[in-house]
Amino acid sequence: MTTQKVRKAVFPVAGLGTRLLPATKSMPKEMLTLVDRPLIQHVVEEAKEAGIEQFIFVTSSGKTMIEEHFDRQHHLIHTLERRGKNDLLEIVLGSEIPTGHLHTTRQHTPLGLGHAVWCAKELIGNEPFAVILPDEMVLSKPGCLKQLMNVYNEKGGNVLAMMNVPKEKVSRYGILDIDPLEGRLAKINAMVEKPEPEDAPSTYSITGRYILQPEIFEILENLEGGANGEIQLTDGMAELLKEQSFYGCLFQGKRYDCGNKFGFIEANLAFSLARDDMHDEVYAMLKSFVKTDVLLS
Repeated sequence: MTTQKVRKAVFPVAGLGTRLLPATKSMPKEMLTLVDRPLIQHVVEEAKEAGIEQFIFVTSSGKTMIEEHFDRQHHLIHTLERRGKNDLLEIVLGSEIPTGHLHTTRQHTPLGLGHAVWCAKELIGNEPFAVILPDEMVLSKPGCLKQLMNVYNEKGGNVLAMMNVPKEKVSRYGILDIDPLEGRLAKINAMVEKPEPEDAPSTYSITGRYILQPEIFEILENLEGGANGEIQLTDGMAELLKEQSFYGCLFQGKRYDCGNKFGFIEANLAFSLARDDMHDEVYAMLKSFVKTDVLLS
């Protein structure tokens, strides 16, 4: 099956990050450090692995630090060159997004994820595109978006990352009605935003990785806002589902919600333990904490 290549990805980064205050009072939550690099760099690297060429940040006031992180820091580069710090120089250069490949657009008013995606309409044009939520980190090999891209290249249409959640927690997520799984893939029949457990069609939820067709923009533009006037991406996708195929990919890996304090700490531990250069020391530290806690209890 021939499908149009997915070249562009949208990163909604306009949120205030209130669940992580006061750390996010003057720093974008996307710039908080997960091990040794900001959250936003982790997801940009995930997108690069999946073949993304153009990176679109939907920003708001106070988010310029994100753009600057991916810019070339000439003074830092010259200093590292002069001091012969070639290993650090390689890391710094590797964090850049090349000229002409980083784009920004503003979401002036926080009107929901669907509205944030719609803000990228003119930069996407008439192409399929990916959406990545930077506060939802997925520890996996290959990366979560790469797994979705493999499905898209085979099936076309729209592809969503999904995970199985406890039934009592379905009201926190967009929930899918799906055909029986074939391996890790399922055709999506319907979706509903944050249903009560007794009304949920399944326990398979949408998580923060999407591949969407450009027809979603016209739907989002004409969608009426729900609670607080927000335009929900799930509602827009539910409308597009009436016309186009959607597939759910039960990705391999584990998702961490870095938009809250516990999830952020958990992700730092998990990503540290997954690194060969840090595993042993972090594991020993955790064992010492457990031992101390036992002695104090």
